[in-house]
Amino acid sequence: MPKTLTLRIDDATYRSFMKRARSANRSLVNYIETTVKEHIRESDFVDDSEMTEILANEQLVERLRKGSKNAKKKKGAMIG
Repeated sequence: MPKTLTLRIDDATYRSFMKRARSANRSLVNYIETTVKEHIRESDFVDDSEMTEILANEQLVERLRKGSKNAKKKKGAMIG
């Protein structure tokens, strides 16, 4: 079920949001919701330069492979 939130922002931020919402032909609320969702989705993934760095680390890649195999076998514990 959708929730209603109250958001307190300063005047300059409000004007900035309104300007961007109008240019995107969206309501202020829809603009804020859409922008936050996009930010969350994008922050859940690594960019190309980060992936290149990860793949260059052979020790890390091997540990990830081992962890993936263990997870498929349901071996180990989830650390939260």
